[in-house]
Amino acid sequence: MNTNSGGNEFGRGAAPQAGPIVPKTANEALRPEKGTPPPARRSRKSRSQVIVFLNFMLSLVLLAMVGAGLAVYLGKKAFIEPGPSVAGDTFLVKPSTGVAQIAEQLERRGLISDARIFRIGVRAYDNDQALKAGEYEIKPHASMREIMELLKSGKSVTYALTIPEGLTVHQAFERIAAHEALAGDMPAQLPPEGSIATDTLRFTRGATRQQMIDKLMADQKALVAEIWARRDSDLPLADENEFVTLASIVEKETSRGDERSRIAGVFLNRLRKGMRLQSDPTIIYGLFGGKGKPSDRPIYQSDIEKPTPYNTYTINGLPPAPIANPGRASLEAVANPSKTEDLYFVADGTGGHAFATTLKEHNENVARYRAWQRKQAAEAAKAPAGQPAGEGEASGATSTQ
Repeated sequence: MNTNSGGNEFGRGAAPQAGPIVPKTANEALRPEKGTPPPARRSRKSRSQVIVFLNFMLSLVLLAMVGAGLAVYLGKKAFIEPGPSVAGDTFLVKPSTGVAQIAEQLERRGLISDARIFRIGVRAYDNDQALKAGEYEIKPHASMREIMELLKSGKSVTYALTIPEGLTVHQAFERIAAHEALAGDMPAQLPPEGSIATDTLRFTRGATRQQMIDKLMADQKALVAEIWARRDSDLPLADENEFVTLASIVEKETSRGDERSRIAGVFLNRLRKGMRLQSDPTIIYGLFGGKGKPSDRPIYQSDIEKPTPYNTYTINGLPPAPIANPGRASLEAVANPSKTEDLYFVADGTGGHAFATTLKEHNENVARYRAWQRKQAAEAAKAPAGQPAGEGEASGATSTQ
């Protein structure tokens, strides 16, 4: 009996067993053999720590998202809700001022509640570079967004500088120097008399006094050139200086628009005839210059005869330069005067003047004016300190020609 042969055939291909063969019982032979054991599992404690950490991180992320959302909501709410300023105020943004500085200044002035929110809000709207220099009127309870939009618009507070007709350059400079919204020093020297435009200029705070003066002088030069270019061809005036000089005398003689052209005609008629102009305002300028006559100082009879380069009672023709800054109306009146034969005029006591072509008529008008003066004095029960000639009664009021 060949037992080895049968055993080899049954186990053909099987790996030879090392060592002695240990006989198994029938039950043992039927049990399955153990396979390769699985990798060792993490302990329950280890798994618990990882999950806790991941849960913690997820909670932090969620909390941050909720916090960020709440911050954005509250910040936006603060940005658009009414501001803390009860009365409002003006706010000046200087050139080259950054958003951070603007925000801090607004908070210090009590115009916004939080500089940081304003700064972030401006940047969120991409307006970092859009805020413009200028002075702004902040309304009561204006929100941060409204303030941002206002500063973005550039709609600054504007101021007015008014130079009335008939002021001298000295008097105009006093107004310019006294304007609190203007910056910078005044020029050391005054420009020529009559070279300042009588106008109202609009400007924003920070504009300089020199800029205002330059503008007024340029405007007056352009105005004079424009009107002089379309003057009557037969005017007895040599140049623009004489033109402005006569216009300044007309300006000082009357403020009534319906009289300027006729008064200009009177003076031009007298120039053509070689008569002295005899205008009271030229007496005043010759005595007091650009500073003007004190309000409590009348013109005395002796002033009329006092010679100065400007006194048209003592000089022939026109003064050497203007006695004030004439406005457009007076320049137009001289350039295109009324066609009249009048040679005299005197105040009539009603704010206007009585005109005459002869000395006799003029003296009658003067007499009526003197009577009106005496009546006024009697009604006021107040006699004058001296006997004034009466400002505005010029152009032959005392002439014997």
